[in-house]
Amino acid sequence: MAEVSQPVVSVVPEDEGKQKFKKSENVAFYRRQIQGPNLQHRALLDTLVLTEKGARLELLEPDTQTTLLLSVSACRNDTVRILIDELQPIKARYRVPDVLTGEPQCEQLRAERQSKDSVTLSWSSGRHRVRVWHFPFRLEVLCEDEVMLTFNSKGKLWFETLQDPPSELQDEHTSSLWKETFRQFVDIKANGPSSIGSDFCLHGFSHVYGVPEHADGLQLRDTRDGDPYRLYNLDVFAYDLYSRLGLYGSVPLLVAHKADRTLGVFWLNASETFVNVHYSPSDHQDGQTPPVKRKRTEPQTDVHWLSESGVIDCVVLLGPGPQQLFTQYAQLTGYQALPPLFALGYHQCRWNYDDEADVKAVDAGFDRHDIPYDVIWLDIEHTEGKRYFTWDAALFPEPAGLQRHLEKKKRKLVVISDPHIKMDPDWSLCTEARDGGHFVKNRDGQIFKGSCWPGESYYLDFSNPDTRAWYSRCFGLEKYKGSTPSLFVWNDMNEPSVFDGPEQTMSKDAVHCGGWEHRELHNLYGFYQHMATAEGLITRSGGSERPFVLSRSFFAGSQRLGAVWTGDNVASWEYLSISIPMLLSLSVTGIAFCGADVGGFVQDPEPELLVRWYQAAALQPFFRGHSAKGTKRREPWLFGEKVTAAIRKVIQQRYCLLPYWYTLFHLAHTSGLPPLRPLWVEFPGEQSTFTVDNQYMIGGALLARPVTDPRVQEVKVLLPASGEVWYDVHSAEAHKGGRTLSLPVTLDTVPVFQRGGSVVCRSTGSGSCTAEQQQLPLSITVALNSQGVADGELYLDDGHSFSYRDRKAFCLRRFSMLSGRLLCRPASEEGTFDCEAVVQSVTVLGLKSKPSSVVVHVSGAKDSSAAFEYTESCCMLTVSGLELRVAMDWEIQIQEG
Repeated sequence: MAEVSQPVVSVVPEDEGKQKFKKSENVAFYRRQIQGPNLQHRALLDTLVLTEKGARLELLEPDTQTTLLLSVSACRNDTVRILIDELQPIKARYRVPDVLTGEPQCEQLRAERQSKDSVTLSWSSGRHRVRVWHFPFRLEVLCEDEVMLTFNSKGKLWFETLQDPPSELQDEHTSSLWKETFRQFVDIKANGPSSIGSDFCLHGFSHVYGVPEHADGLQLRDTRDGDPYRLYNLDVFAYDLYSRLGLYGSVPLLVAHKADRTLGVFWLNASETFVNVHYSPSDHQDGQTPPVKRKRTEPQTDVHWLSESGVIDCVVLLGPGPQQLFTQYAQLTGYQALPPLFALGYHQCRWNYDDEADVKAVDAGFDRHDIPYDVIWLDIEHTEGKRYFTWDAALFPEPAGLQRHLEKKKRKLVVISDPHIKMDPDWSLCTEARDGGHFVKNRDGQIFKGSCWPGESYYLDFSNPDTRAWYSRCFGLEKYKGSTPSLFVWNDMNEPSVFDGPEQTMSKDAVHCGGWEHRELHNLYGFYQHMATAEGLITRSGGSERPFVLSRSFFAGSQRLGAVWTGDNVASWEYLSISIPMLLSLSVTGIAFCGADVGGFVQDPEPELLVRWYQAAALQPFFRGHSAKGTKRREPWLFGEKVTAAIRKVIQQRYCLLPYWYTLFHLAHTSGLPPLRPLWVEFPGEQSTFTVDNQYMIGGALLARPVTDPRVQEVKVLLPASGEVWYDVHSAEAHKGGRTLSLPVTLDTVPVFQRGGSVVCRSTGSGSCTAEQQQLPLSITVALNSQGVADGELYLDDGHSFSYRDRKAFCLRRFSMLSGRLLCRPASEEGTFDCEAVVQSVTVLGLKSKPSSVVVHVSGAKDSSAAFEYTESCCMLTVSGLELRVAMDWEIQIQEG
């Protein structure tokens, strides 16, 4: 939540006085690079040295006589890293730590071809090469002999070297390089101008995605007609839609896709960053060109990255397909954490639930209305005067008792913990942090002060490992009075939000541990708080229990730490619609556990919008209802029985589908594949899917097309791939792929289709929370493809501990259907988990004729006949009354009639 009292200010570039957030024209380093001369760097090929980790050579810019050092390395998993720094900086430049999970395994390079104009480097895998051109310097990445990507193709390489400050700022130009003013805020640059930039040409590509977080469509737009995409973490209340201005988090990963190749560019920089995207041929360039000629021009996308500081450190991910690219990125920045099962249930939040009685009443309301949920949340008002790690003694006199009350029903409590600390010399936590040197300083060496919810506040320096360790210890049960092991945490306002700061954030010239200015690491601030909180919860349990932490701000690598959400959205149909591309953009850049506040955080949703939002969010990873102070209460039962019934139904369906969701999170945790996928991830060769962002795949098996418009009676659904069969999950009706379906809808309709060739596992009921749902038997839906084949997996473990990792206590099973036989077999050599889960029923979709019998064979037991029903109208077989243990091998033989 942002400072709600402030109105939403529309941005008027001409009148900076009124404007809260910067646009690119207000940013000095952006103007310098866009307006500046195109510098002509030379690669000094005679300085080439092949090293243990790759190759290095010098680059010279003759006009300024700047010498840079280029390092190139090729990694085992088909990635190429390009690193450029000053050859001899007057002091070290900032390099982003803690985001990459380890040094990638480098290949030894060979100089395959050398001439005075270029050198070509190759490595053992043989398919890929890197070619460096002497003048003008550019670097090409080739596959076989085709150039896929050119670094510095347009000569936009820019590298401002660090300087000692001038004795006095004589002229206006020099002064503007060392000092920048926005509104009343003055930013003094300790190192002077230090910005960097470069362009990349992506050959043959005309669709690029990623670089969240923006309230925009999934495919990035050409930026020639407006703002560049900005990556600068900011607290933006009720953000504008279809905007490229920065929001709460940043992932500097751009993903390009075409029918036969997926490519990624990861720009590892945590300072303020802009990204320009130019597609060509495009209408901008080719308005006069006849269409016939235009087709012959190979498409390309030019991407220009500009950052305020640091070094150029970028990794090119070579795919070749989307799934390989996701794995490459996860190997680089970490895999999605496996959430505890309860975190995939429904969360009920509000700013604020008033007191213990209110919390208990809401909890009882879910039971009374037979609506499952797992977690209830407390916002800032639960504390004593906005002091985190405390409780308001009048409102929450027995916090541990409240948690035990919830825990008896196997439910959890989440509380908020923001990064600002109330300035209070009488509060032990504040004095402890001050005396331990745990606060960010201002440029004069005093503790940085800023205004936030508690009033005047200090800000913890989470970039300091000692501060993170101190903060982690604050979550210990002894230290955090009133907490129990069933308490989990929400990090908000961690961009960081500073109400009286420039752009409502921290001054760039504030100083962190190691003397680094805030400008260097701004986009890492929330990531570091998220890390310290997750480590605190892990430490609290002695390393045995998985944490759950939701963070508003994030960076590349945040997926290792927990969940994120899309911040202060609004109760309107437009915000419901935009939530889908926003979550897809996060998903393709590794942030798989993501969601949007159901119903919109601010303003009051009409009942139809609320129902449609629950329907959409139940089919997205993180599922939380949340609303702001001052909005009307909106627990699901407050809008009449029809609305309650519609919401109950979708939440129950979400709980039934949790075995499938949990299996998808296991896949994300082990392969990097996100549960939420744009259609092109599953259908990479289908051009028609490349721009679709109002529908998506959940895993490889389910296609969802939430209704996001008011009062509609039908929606259009693209069913991809002409060879595919799609089954409506509600009616079991089969549809051929490769067409757009017009589907009639009522308020109850949630369009979801199961893909032929897949197997989906559900619970037979929802229970009152995930702990109950876990005990219920399973039903399996087998959707046959046109060859009569299907397969799918199911992952099971205890749902809360790290035993799956430390003791291999898990069970991964594969269900496959072939020639009328459904087999249940292990899907992994690893894993032993004593699970009681049983399959109670099997439904087969697309079975062309009624079988004569269905025979069940279990290892070590006699064959038995099973009861079945066959529905001819939709070719559906249902086998019921089974009690087949998931952990055992068995098969079901369907005898043809």
